[in-house]
Amino acid sequence: MRKVAISNQKGGVGKTTTAINLSSWLHRKGFRVLAVDLDHQANLTTGLGINPAELKMSVWDLLTSQAEFEEVAIDRAGLHVIPSNIKLSSADLVLGGEVGRDYLLKQALQHADYDYIIIDCPPSLGLMTINAFTFVNELVIPVQSEFYALQGLGSLLQAVELTRQRLNPVLEIAGVLCTLFDGRKNLHKEAVEFIRNSFSGHVFETVIRDNIALAEAPSHGQSIFEYAPNSHGAEDYGRFGEEFILLEEGIHVEEKAGEAD
Repeated sequence: MRKVAISNQKGGVGKTTTAINLSSWLHRKGFRVLAVDLDHQANLTTGLGINPAELKMSVWDLLTSQAEFEEVAIDRAGLHVIPSNIKLSSADLVLGGEVGRDYLLKQALQHADYDYIIIDCPPSLGLMTINAFTFVNELVIPVQSEFYALQGLGSLLQAVELTRQRLNPVLEIAGVLCTLFDGRKNLHKEAVEFIRNSFSGHVFETVIRDNIALAEAPSHGQSIFEYAPNSHGAEDYGRFGEEFILLEEGIHVEEKAGEAD
C-alpha cells in the first residue's frame, strides 16, 4: 500500500487539485483508492461531489474515535473518500493536548486496506499535516511555476526532516510537481528550470499546465477526467499518474529524466 500526502503550506498551488485528480486517475486505472481530506476547508470533499454541510460523519469523528473507519468512508462510484468539514478547524486546539496526538490518523486508518491512500493536507504545518506526515511514506509537493513559490518551502522540508527523525523514519519526498505552468511566459520556463536545479533529482518531469477546466471541475464535483477528459488538464494529470506509478517500480524521477535525454 502506498500512502501519499499532498502538501504545501502555501495555498493556491494546486494541492487539492492534485489530490483529487491523482486519486481519480488511479481509481480509473483499477486501483483501490482512498482519498482523505485533512483540511477543514473541505475542498477535496466538495471537489469530489460531497456536500460538507450534509455530512453525518467526517474525518473529525474518525480522529476523535467517535466513529469507525467504515462508518465515515463514502463510496463515490468506487473511489472511497474520508470527507472533512468545518469541525476540523478546532483540531489543533482540541486535540493538541491529546496523548499520542501525532498518531491519531495512523491509528484511525490502521485497518484501511487499499492500493493507494492519498491525503490532502491543509495549507499549514499544524497538527493535521504532522498527522499525515506520521502516517504516510511518500510526500508530493505541488509548487506553482513562479520564483516566489519556493518561499516557505524551507519550513516544510524542515518539518519533513524532523518527522523522519522523531516520528516516521520511512517518510520520503516522492517529488516536487510544478503546477499552473504557462508555456507562453519565459518567466514560468525559467522558474521551472530554477525549481529543477533547486531540487535536483526530486522534480517530476510532468508539468501541470494552467488550464481553466482544472479550475472549473471542482465546482461541478468532478475530477478533470469526468469534467473535461480531452483537456490539457486531463492530459497532464494522466501523464503525472503514469510517472507516479513508475516510482513504485523503482524508476526514480532522475532516472526517467536521464532516459529522456
